[in-house]
Amino acid sequence: MLNTAIKAARRAATVINRASFDLDRITISEKNHNDFVTDIDQAAEQAIVETLLKAYPDHAILAEESGASKNLNDESEYVWIIDPIDGTTNFLHGYPNYCISIALQQRGVTTQALVYDPVRNDLFTATKGAGSYLNDKRIRVRNHDRIGKALLSSGHGPDPRALAEYLRMYEVVASRCHGVRSAGSAALELANVAAGRIDGYFEKGLKVWDIAAGALLVTEAGGIVGEFNGESDYLHKGDIIAAGPKVFGQMVPLMSAFA
Repeated sequence: MLNTAIKAARRAATVINRASFDLDRITISEKNHNDFVTDIDQAAEQAIVETLLKAYPDHAILAEESGASKNLNDESEYVWIIDPIDGTTNFLHGYPNYCISIALQQRGVTTQALVYDPVRNDLFTATKGAGSYLNDKRIRVRNHDRIGKALLSSGHGPDPRALAEYLRMYEVVASRCHGVRSAGSAALELANVAAGRIDGYFEKGLKVWDIAAGALLVTEAGGIVGEFNGESDYLHKGDIIAAGPKVFGQMVPLMSAFA
């Protein structure tokens, strides 16, 4: 199943990479304030869904652009969760920080994960119980003993209220760590936590397709993922902290006020 997801992601990447050479020809629609979708998002998603359903026609789909398939319900055994371009705003501006995110849930548990960066050709994968990998090399989170040594990442949604709350969180966290970056792709930042490139990630108001794959990458790399209060219902709540165990434990008291 993971190999099929890789095949699907590479098909989508072909669509995305071709479009990246002529951004002026992309058709753009605004879903909400500063929340965009393009014809490339839709074409990439179609390539992913077609590849997955050709191999597994009975599986259900939950995708950012097309939504839920007709056979998605509480009894669905296998559900593919897809974000064809996580970081669409970056993609539109030619800023090379976006990715394809695909996760597979079996009976509600994420068992396979893929985050593919088509710009750098970085393929992050994880299988539940079998570890996380970057281009077939095992990866692990960094586990600093205190947050003062950590480089963290975050972001905020397009709603102006989300920005205001993010600025309050930034003030609390930035004064206690080495720095906070905001790169515009939740899935890719979670993959970077798994690879030890950054030490932790936090954000509010995310969707399941933003974080399902990245969360498994982090946990299989030895990290912890939870809500702002440390609980485990982050996929439904959409508020997430991901970090190595010690930094996670120090982030929760800081972020619990925003839960």
